[in-house]
Amino acid sequence: MRIDGLTGPELISAEACKRRDVSWAPEWLTRDFIDGLSHKPRQQSSPSNRGALGCLEVSLARDERDIKRLQKLRYEIFYGHGRAICNLASRLTRRDKDHFDGICDHLMVIDRSRRQWTASRPSVIGTYRLLRQDVAEKHGGFYSAREFDITDLLQRHAGLRFLELGRSCVLPAYRSKRAIELLWHGVWSYVREHQIDVMIGCASFEGTDLAQLRHQISFLHHFARAPPPWRAAAHSSRQIEMNMMATSEIDIRRVWRELPPLIRGYLRVGAFVGDGAVIDSQFGTTDVLIVLPVAQINSRYIRHFGMDAQRYAAA
Repeated sequence: MRIDGLTGPELISAEACKRRDVSWAPEWLTRDFIDGLSHKPRQQSSPSNRGALGCLEVSLARDERDIKRLQKLRYEIFYGHGRAICNLASRLTRRDKDHFDGICDHLMVIDRSRRQWTASRPSVIGTYRLLRQDVAEKHGGFYSAREFDITDLLQRHAGLRFLELGRSCVLPAYRSKRAIELLWHGVWSYVREHQIDVMIGCASFEGTDLAQLRHQISFLHHFARAPPPWRAAAHSSRQIEMNMMATSEIDIRRVWRELPPLIRGYLRVGAFVGDGAVIDSQFGTTDVLIVLPVAQINSRYIRHFGMDAQRYAAA
């Protein structure tokens, strides 16, 4: 759910590398070049096409070439427009990548009116990474488990299907209601197809200055904290207390407007926030855990996209 900051559609908006050592090569070279040659099979889902709106289309990445295009898009946004710290391997490949890419499904929004020089394919303008629980359990768990202890949350709801959302971004020129709606139409279509019960992921505040973020983080603690059945906390070694200010000290209207659009959008549809924030030094962000049970989604949004995700279904 890490996204660079977007500005405000009324519906949902979007916001803001570890492998084994090889004796004859540095670890970063092994991770980002050698390992990339033998990709693990991705989780499969079909059909690829998820919907269309004018010249924009949302679909699932079909092959390695699509994934590399998405990694280049993420690099441009996270490292070019955001505060992520680029290591040498990322700088050489100009791709944001990790081993989760090989096991996830990837939503991609393309603009059919623009072509990229590579293989004359339509330009990629947005993406979302999707990791189902059954796949995560076979490959070491969820990405968000690095920052948050979600073990008890998963065990308390052992009969439900979880989906992790992550690595989402949209090019600045496309940060409009049309592009964001279509991306989220793709998410909802995927949720319906796989009968997902709960969505989770990390959502981010730009920056790591807690003095500047204390109003917003305290607001989440007081007004969006998950009830006990849905609660999960940051790992104790990384946990930052979110209760930094009393409720009476918070200007609710002002803080609501200042929240990152992604977080504000999740709260609108019915999401909760976990206990404790975490600083992500690589991306220069302060992260919170989002928990969104599908049963809690505001009926307004379900009506908007359609129970069976048919609003923007491709012909």
